[in-house]
Amino acid sequence: MQHTETSSAAGRPAAPPTGLSPSRAGDFLTCPLLYRLRVIDRLPEPPSAAATRGTLVHAVLERLFDSPAADRTPERALGLLRPQWERLLGERPELGGLFPEDPDGAALTRWLADAEKLVGQWFRLEDPTRLHPAERELYVETALESGLLLRGYIDRVDVAPTGEVRLVDYKTGRAPSRDFEGKAMFQMKFYALVVWRWKGVIPRRLQLVYLGGGGDVVSYDPDQADLLAVERKLQALWERIGQAVATGDFPATRNRLCDWCDHQASCPEFGGTPPPYPLPVARTSDESDPTGDPMSKES
Repeated sequence: MQHTETSSAAGRPAAPPTGLSPSRAGDFLTCPLLYRLRVIDRLPEPPSAAATRGTLVHAVLERLFDSPAADRTPERALGLLRPQWERLLGERPELGGLFPEDPDGAALTRWLADAEKLVGQWFRLEDPTRLHPAERELYVETALESGLLLRGYIDRVDVAPTGEVRLVDYKTGRAPSRDFEGKAMFQMKFYALVVWRWKGVIPRRLQLVYLGGGGDVVSYDPDQADLLAVERKLQALWERIGQAVATGDFPATRNRLCDWCDHQASCPEFGGTPPPYPLPVARTSDESDPTGDPMSKES
């Protein structure tokens, strides 16, 4: 079924999804309406201080590896914070509105100090003088046999002299409890599946480096059975998304992240109303026949 493009509420063309990333897969699993508002309606979301701090810390850790191993010191990393913040501001001027009521710059100073703590925490978890990443901020993309396109960005790819591959992702929040550890590792298994289907190599290790709280490193060694299970899960998820796109049925699901959602005004769970669905909806037999009686089509 083909969909024609229409204008979304954000003034950008609405279009059906073309593939999956870990974030968007997580959106649909968490709340189908959130997925719709982000992917199809493309409603704008204001930048948040927490997410932007994460972007800044990621940029510092990426740029640190431009320096020779001996120069990858905490002092060098902290010296990159201000220049990387200025770079982000230049690329995204709207970030200047993160601290609208901060005439003396005190809020910005505290925010940067929090970023410094996260960078400092990283040095207690990993030793960059002994790391030699093969890739940083690597964009990966592959199509499964079904045609489903998977894509995303991997923070760091380490390759051992023996050829074994480790995928690493930095998280600026706290490590999750054991009950939620599997959900967090789903992102890394997603990346491992992409690398396997793209390069024919199953990563030896998946590693999440949590910089918040007391800091923690969570590792997992996947095997082929793991990745085949993830592939089946993603394929089933994509079929659910396709059904939702065809019908326009994206139910809102109240969850623990609702308090931080930017789309409460468009969510029935909070008394809001979603914008009109911007894509054509497949007609059902009941819609094509007002009587709902299939025998009437033969009369």
